[in-house]
Amino acid sequence: MISAQEFIARQDRLLAQCQPKSVCIIPAASTVTRSRDTEYTFRQNSDFWYLTGFEEPNAWLILSNHPRYGESYRAMVVQPKDKSAEIWHGKRLGAEAALSRFSLDEAFELQELEEALLESLQGQDNVYFALGQVDAHDKLFTQAITTLREAPKESLAPKAIHDVSPLLHEMRLFKSACEIATMKAAAEISARAHARAMHFAKPGCYEYQLEAEIHHEFAMAGARSPAYSSIVGSGSNACILHYTENNAQVSDGDLVLIDAGAEYQGYAADITRTFPVNGKFSKAQRDIYSVVLKAQKAVLDALAPGVTLSEMMVLSTEIITEGLVELGILEGSVADNLEQENWRHFYMHGLGHFIGLDVHDVGNYKIDGEDRPLKPGMVITVEPGIYISDDSDVPDMYKGIGVRIEDDVVITATGVDILTADVPKEIDEIETLMRK
Repeated sequence: MISAQEFIARQDRLLAQCQPKSVCIIPAASTVTRSRDTEYTFRQNSDFWYLTGFEEPNAWLILSNHPRYGESYRAMVVQPKDKSAEIWHGKRLGAEAALSRFSLDEAFELQELEEALLESLQGQDNVYFALGQVDAHDKLFTQAITTLREAPKESLAPKAIHDVSPLLHEMRLFKSACEIATMKAAAEISARAHARAMHFAKPGCYEYQLEAEIHHEFAMAGARSPAYSSIVGSGSNACILHYTENNAQVSDGDLVLIDAGAEYQGYAADITRTFPVNGKFSKAQRDIYSVVLKAQKAVLDALAPGVTLSEMMVLSTEIITEGLVELGILEGSVADNLEQENWRHFYMHGLGHFIGLDVHDVGNYKIDGEDRPLKPGMVITVEPGIYISDDSDVPDMYKGIGVRIEDDVVITATGVDILTADVPKEIDEIETLMRK
């Protein structure tokens, strides 16, 4: 659980990076229509959540370091208390309660939003806002700026508009101890779900049944939503990287690739495991799986502060290319295949990505055009794979095999801490679990 003090500290850090006489304006998410008069389950905007931990829609956070406020100013615009609306849609915090809960200087109701924006913007030298994300937010923001610019007396509009996203996203890239603990909890829930799917799996089951087992485990642990659309691909479906139909019946002898992670208290987990539905890897499946596992373990051993994801990608492609040559899937020398990048026919995606409040989390992978060295506090996925479609020009025994192995890791001062280590990935461990 992220403490109230940590949210306030994040707000202070953001303001400290802004130029003098600045205001930061960060809107929350709104509800999204699913069909006619029903909405999708509400999910807060990640930047807003990072700064507040507030779960209600349609709120706005206003922060300022202008001297007229003293050291800092915090305000929030929230939905008003409304007995009728609350009967239908649940309790609202309201402006009065928001004052104390979020240690605010002022709190406003939503109908006061335009006035609150005008008041906070006027006389500022700089405003920080993320234009181009939500049209309705952009419209309200630009209307306020225009009103101030067209005022009959000297313009009170801010002199400069800055994108707040780079500042916020650089902050979000480095996880605190509390964030890592929350991500560890999400990882442990997700690991139990993957193990449960392996227990349940049997020839003749359906991909959606495996998905249901996973989602039930998530929900029972308090993670009501997956962090992304779960992938359950059996047989050749595992060769479709973002397969989400999850409607096929699993045949005896198939491998099943499951890419699924829980979202817990806003933070994502992202795990992929591949296993035989009948509990026993065939020789061909074992061959491919062993190459992917060797590549992943080599990367995990090499990860440390100062290395780059690009360097780790190169390491994984070298091991995968060596394995594909040894198995006769690629012809010619390892060096020639690496030079021609022939591994791309079977390993089409990157090695990993940042993960946090978003499963593909924010953060720049390059600084001034150069690959960014990893640093302690960053959390990344490591997910090499091999995918051999049915129409590939390879020995028949390998056709239709798709394997990916993915874990979430925290970069530490000396290496990595694997958050998702609780779910088996060694061949004998998987076969033993499934026999039980």
